[in-house]
Amino acid sequence: MKVAPLCRAIKAYNELNGTEIIPFLVHTGQHYDFNMSDVFFRDLQLPEPDIHLGVGSASHGEQTGRVLIEFEKVLLQESPDLLIVVGDVNSTLACALAAVKLDIPVAHVEAGLRSFDRKMPEEINRLLTDAISNYLFTPSPDGDENLLKEGIPRERIFLVGDIMVDSLLFNLQKARQTMILEKLSLRDRVSGTLIPYSVLTLHRPSNVDNRGTFERIVQGLLRVSSRTPVLCAMHPRTKKQVKLFGIENDFHFYDSPEISPSDYFEDGRLKRKIHCIEPLPYLDFLNLMANARIVLTDSGGIQEETTVLDIPCITLRDTTERPITLTEGTNVLVHEDPDKIEAEAGRVLEGKIRHAKPIPIWDGRTAERIIRILADKR
Repeated sequence: MKVAPLCRAIKAYNELNGTEIIPFLVHTGQHYDFNMSDVFFRDLQLPEPDIHLGVGSASHGEQTGRVLIEFEKVLLQESPDLLIVVGDVNSTLACALAAVKLDIPVAHVEAGLRSFDRKMPEEINRLLTDAISNYLFTPSPDGDENLLKEGIPRERIFLVGDIMVDSLLFNLQKARQTMILEKLSLRDRVSGTLIPYSVLTLHRPSNVDNRGTFERIVQGLLRVSSRTPVLCAMHPRTKKQVKLFGIENDFHFYDSPEISPSDYFEDGRLKRKIHCIEPLPYLDFLNLMANARIVLTDSGGIQEETTVLDIPCITLRDTTERPITLTEGTNVLVHEDPDKIEAEAGRVLEGKIRHAKPIPIWDGRTAERIIRILADKR
């Protein structure tokens, strides 16, 4: 979602200026599940990777080390003029570290985000990647402020906007044409009537690996499910933990994204269940999210996307690296408190909705600004 706009922007810049910036796309394989990787390439019209490292799943240390070792070989072979890394995953840090040790300049897209919670692996990745990057492209003014406080020279910092929004705005109209709502029986195929529903994403180790935390979150979600169906595109990690903790009875798993209206009800009332489907392709999930009454999540990017879509977002965390979604957007933090989860969802369902304010720099042109800056700095 963050790389596709860059690929489009490079192509457009070359065509406009008669230049030949040559992108070389590397897929580390950190995200290896088909529904969480390959279908994104298809939906986002990304070119096939020039190389696939196939790193796969492992502990943080092992995964970071594998990417570092394998990506260093790519850099030695290709000798690029610049490395662009995005986000805050293990691959982001490993690739940046490999490049800087070979004296290759690094540009970090989505720099400066801080949750100020060093128990989050992503926070460590963000801090270290920013410390060694030559170009730091921030999505919002708080990112600039964080970097300046950490001693990053101002001339390395560029406020460009949110690249996730580029993908969202570029694909939104196409996403609205998918049939996922009809498949999930959330919209009547004849009348077009939409039933109020909630979308859930839940995957962070701090939420799903601790049984007590996970069960408290589930307790709150079940209360919400008694008032509106809760649809979860379930992460493989979360599904594994549900089975490990023996709480399958709180979930209804579907083998395909096909749910009948009767699946949501029992004796005329909503089932007190979390309805779980496999991870969805990007366009399907965007359509699902864009039409939801509520989104409940522990993701970072979804906090931004719901703000742009003006959809109420209940974040199942007690910190966020995207505070602009709290001050200007639709986001609220509830962490693992079932009472807060229920209360915030109840406010939305009762029509007490706080609408997002426009964020001018989140305009779908972030990638264009990044490529222009990098080209001018050559």
